[in-house]
Amino acid sequence: MIYLTTLLFMLCAYLFGGLNGAILLCRIKGWPDPRTQGSKNPGTTNILRFHHAQAASAVLIFDLLKGTLPVYIAYFLGYSPFVIGLIGIAACLGHIFPPYFQFKGGKAVATGLGTLLPLGMDMTGLLMLTWLFTVAVSGYASLAAIITAIAAPFYVAQIKPEYTVSVIMLSILIVLRHGSNIRRLIAGKEKKIVNWKQ
Repeated sequence: MIYLTTLLFMLCAYLFGGLNGAILLCRIKGWPDPRTQGSKNPGTTNILRFHHAQAASAVLIFDLLKGTLPVYIAYFLGYSPFVIGLIGIAACLGHIFPPYFQFKGGKAVATGLGTLLPLGMDMTGLLMLTWLFTVAVSGYASLAAIITAIAAPFYVAQIKPEYTVSVIMLSILIVLRHGSNIRRLIAGKEKKIVNWKQ
């Protein structure tokens, strides 16, 4: 019975994670599908490229909540750290493979960050500072996401080590999802979100 309840919780987290904020906003506004523009990634950065900061902020908050709410609920229900991690990963998989949008979703950066917010403000602060510093230095949002994902297990190992295994799995998922970005970065073809030379 316990295992069935856990599986149902993970399924709900997956279905909730599948509600992609960028795609929904574009449909409501009558804008082109973000999967057909720019990086073709339905996420905050791509919305910022083609629309305004308010739209990107709305997408960011929505996608953060998709990760945060299931993890908070699982925590208060008394699930183990490992199971809480699986629930967070299920929400991220929903974002990456949304059942409502032909299983073509985003890269789960915001949703992944959302799953880590319940670990505390120190963890959140370190992740945000890492992302902002990398963007400020390099100008690449994708590189910032990759470096932040790689750094996350090291941070959590110092702050709440019982979640380290789960965060490692989440980080691997996010880095693998950025495979095309890594290839473009190596080839020098990745687009910057910030270009200080302009």
